[in-house]
Amino acid sequence: MYGRRTILVKKGVNVLNWLDKLERKFGRYAIPNLTVYLLAGYVIGFAVYYLAPNLLRYLTLEPYYILHGQIWRIISWVLIPPTGSLFSLFFLVLLYYSLGTALERTWGTFRYNVYIFSGIFFTVIAVFILYGVFYLIYGVALPMSSIGLISTNYITMSIFLAFASIYPDMEVMLYFILPIKMKWMALVYAAMALYYFFTGSLAVKVAIGASLLNFVIFFCSSRNIKRFGPKEQARKAKFRQQSRPHMTYSNGARHRCAVCGRTELDDPNLEFRFCSKCNGNYEYCQDHLFTHEHVK
Repeated sequence: MYGRRTILVKKGVNVLNWLDKLERKFGRYAIPNLTVYLLAGYVIGFAVYYLAPNLLRYLTLEPYYILHGQIWRIISWVLIPPTGSLFSLFFLVLLYYSLGTALERTWGTFRYNVYIFSGIFFTVIAVFILYGVFYLIYGVALPMSSIGLISTNYITMSIFLAFASIYPDMEVMLYFILPIKMKWMALVYAAMALYYFFTGSLAVKVAIGASLLNFVIFFCSSRNIKRFGPKEQARKAKFRQQSRPHMTYSNGARHRCAVCGRTELDDPNLEFRFCSKCNGNYEYCQDHLFTHEHVK
């Protein structure tokens, strides 16, 4: 759930990055349980694939038709299932439900939303760029179907890679039989992606490139991604448990500046952070964070 955060300031460096700033402004608009909606879309697309296969051609990501008014294609292509096998779809839904919901709990709803939607956005932008390049070269508008359909398989791949990077040593039961660590599965996944990138169609290259670009940009821009790791989460939980009796103030306030005494009840726009140079759990508002005298 979106809420106020207390950020640790170490050696005078503000670790609040651009995602945290966006979360403060737009976090309330994040969609909870986004994985459920994504996988439900796969199931709907799978049903359409078998019950009304001709309908799928109205859902594909086709820049030509989008530019001619069929704007629903910008998002409807996400409904196209990454597999045509019911057996594979069953295991995909089970696996990615657990991975996606775990990522959302670890990152928070807003950060997870940004990761998924940016992957979709990069794919759409890449397809339009490819469409424009072909138009400049050949002078005609070539449909994407002539070079292959854009698959949603690589959106789920980005979820898998993100989870493996945070929980590399977690073991999963592959097909409920073989225990294997996430980091080894991620290496196999990455090798397969590279193989399909060099041997697949242009559409496959676009889908893989967009998903990997999303993964790289997201993790490179998250300078403090280690704070989402299991060890760091356990440390924070222990700290919250130990500090809770000392951080409950009058009228139910949870944050109070050690200099001016103001709380979040006095001004909901106040930000509170701890200072690592002070001995003890001293919290300061933004007006006194860098001007207070350190407690030794």
